[in-house]
Amino acid sequence: MSQSTKYSGRPFIIAWVLGCIFYFLEYVVRASPAVMIPELSSTFKVSVLTVSSILGVYYYTYAFTSLIAGVALDRAGAKYSISVGIGILSIGCILFAFPHVFAGYSGRLFQGVGSAFAFTGCVYLASHGFPARYIATAIGFTQCVGMLGGSAGQFIVGPLIQKGLHVSLFWIGIGIICGLLCIIIFFVTPREKKLAEEKSKGALSLLQPYKLVFGNLQSYLSGVVSGLLFAPTTIFAMTWGIAFFRHDRHVSYSSAVLICSMVPLGWVVGAPLLGWISDKIGRRKPVLIGGSAVMMLSFAQLIFLPGLLPGVLSMIIFGIGSGAAMIPYTIIKEANPDKVKGSATGAINFLTFGVTALLNPVFAGLYGKSLMSATDHAAHFKFAGIFWLAVITLAILVSLLIKETGAKSTKPVRR
Repeated sequence: MSQSTKYSGRPFIIAWVLGCIFYFLEYVVRASPAVMIPELSSTFKVSVLTVSSILGVYYYTYAFTSLIAGVALDRAGAKYSISVGIGILSIGCILFAFPHVFAGYSGRLFQGVGSAFAFTGCVYLASHGFPARYIATAIGFTQCVGMLGGSAGQFIVGPLIQKGLHVSLFWIGIGIICGLLCIIIFFVTPREKKLAEEKSKGALSLLQPYKLVFGNLQSYLSGVVSGLLFAPTTIFAMTWGIAFFRHDRHVSYSSAVLICSMVPLGWVVGAPLLGWISDKIGRRKPVLIGGSAVMMLSFAQLIFLPGLLPGVLSMIIFGIGSGAAMIPYTIIKEANPDKVKGSATGAINFLTFGVTALLNPVFAGLYGKSLMSATDHAAHFKFAGIFWLAVITLAILVSLLIKETGAKSTKPVRR
């Protein structure tokens, strides 16, 4: 139990369960636009490329606010920080329901800000509620819940939209659900009594941990690798994938939704499985590179030998392999001193989604823009796939530069 509170762990565990629901909803919000891109284009009266731009701003505010979320949790505690986060997410969802492009941009910006408190908040609550020997398991379960939300955002929301559910009604509904959860979390989460010296800290002193984390080359390498491995899942599978399968591969809407929803479902298996293997063998890099190789092979099969395996099976294998993107989260903590573990989480979130924010407009400009007008759809899908193969290859190459931090590491990392 933290020195900053007199509470037992049980109230924090209850709050953590509610935080996991927040994380589930955050992933629904992140993934569900992929199943409604034509509808959003019609609602906002803009092109598909502009819709992609609107959806992409989520990652800019998510990345930046990840840094703030860690400081806010240390400064104000979970009760206020997480409640404010999900409250902002609720506002963002309702704004996104208005049929105006400015509301679309504003709503997606707010969604990114609020979502940044979900995973970081769950880690904070888990560390206060669970004994040390169970924290890794709790964090792994949290990630599984989030990925289930990503799958639900496509697999469940897609058929609802196809059956006539208006996108504005969906966003108002999810906004109301987030608002109700905000109230529940505020009243259920215990209030922490911070130490006097912690309250007296100035803003500059609170940012000192980030100076240490960002002064370590291993932090940057971990963030870049994680971002490069996250990008194919968040940008392709959770944003553009359905449209690409429908137009380039001429797959039905329901089949395209099913195929893409397999990626976050694969994460549910891959993230804890690869983490367990890494802990079991006492090494990080072999599992990180191995998972990346699985991603590359399964995606290459999907592109060049599509008849070898069904798309659903290819994408779930791809999702399992992409669970390797969570290993850099462990590496960055092990590569930095114990006193900055929380800030390390905020830093890698910032770096990971910063990479995503940079790659999204690049992919949209190169391949998303020409999706509707392509004359050779088979070639268009192939070249778009090669783009992601190149991204994964780059992730593997950068992984080779990372120092091993596992229990059986022979080379000391910076402490």
